[in-house]
Amino acid sequence: MRIGLQIPHFKWSGSPQNLGTKLMDIARTADDVGFASIWVMDHFFQIDVVGPPEDPMLEGYTVLGLMAGATQRVQLGSMVTGVIYRHPGILVKTVTTLDVLSGGRAYLGIGAGWFEREARGLGVPYPSTKERFEQLEETLQITKQMWSDTVAPYQGKHFQLAETLNQPQPLSKPHPPILIGGLGEQKTLRMVAQYGDACNLFVRIGEDMLRHKIDVLKRHCDELERPFEDIEITTLDMVRLGSGGITPAEFVEQCRLLATFGVQHAIVSFPNVDDLTPLEVFGREVIPAVAEL
Repeated sequence: MRIGLQIPHFKWSGSPQNLGTKLMDIARTADDVGFASIWVMDHFFQIDVVGPPEDPMLEGYTVLGLMAGATQRVQLGSMVTGVIYRHPGILVKTVTTLDVLSGGRAYLGIGAGWFEREARGLGVPYPSTKERFEQLEETLQITKQMWSDTVAPYQGKHFQLAETLNQPQPLSKPHPPILIGGLGEQKTLRMVAQYGDACNLFVRIGEDMLRHKIDVLKRHCDELERPFEDIEITTLDMVRLGSGGITPAEFVEQCRLLATFGVQHAIVSFPNVDDLTPLEVFGREVIPAVAEL
């Protein structure tokens, strides 16, 4: 099993003046101690489950570009980009650029978007749930076309591209992995089976629901004749080490259980990631212990 790092907040002592140097310190440490991936949220206001909307929030792809220059090995992605925020052609070009400049280390994390306050606050159109999922599917189709040898028009209900030219192409082969975020059984997990390379599930939904969601994904793969083994199963969890939290050994046992469900990539966030200690602890006591799971 691989361990990833999510950075969902930037409310640190000394910010905002030190955010750039602190992010590079975090990225270098995560890279050095063996984390497989680093993720940031694609939000512009902070989300309620992390903090108040007024808390500091940085634009995700700028952050990923900064961390690409500070690292050598770790993969980089947004968990996940809301489809409403960027035109599909521009989004694909942005992720392609990240992949090329990082030496082939980008993920495309994408979802239908949900944060209405953020969208309306910044003047971004916020269509119905049905339309957002239609836009998501069209964006996935455009992404596949732009990451192929086909340069041709794309005519969809919501998006029309005269030519899907994208040079240079990504260094990742066949293309950067597409991680589709969300738990919806009828639409999201079916899109994972049809278009995706990875899904992301929340540990907080519980063991029984995790098993159920993975079983639903398996059924969609069967119906679409897609090998289930092609899909990377990732999870996301907030981990607090020390007093009142979890020990590294307990987290290793949690990973052992997740591995029995088919989880291959456990992504975690830490409330105190800015002091680097939890990264170093995971590098010593967790990442080597779960590597063979």
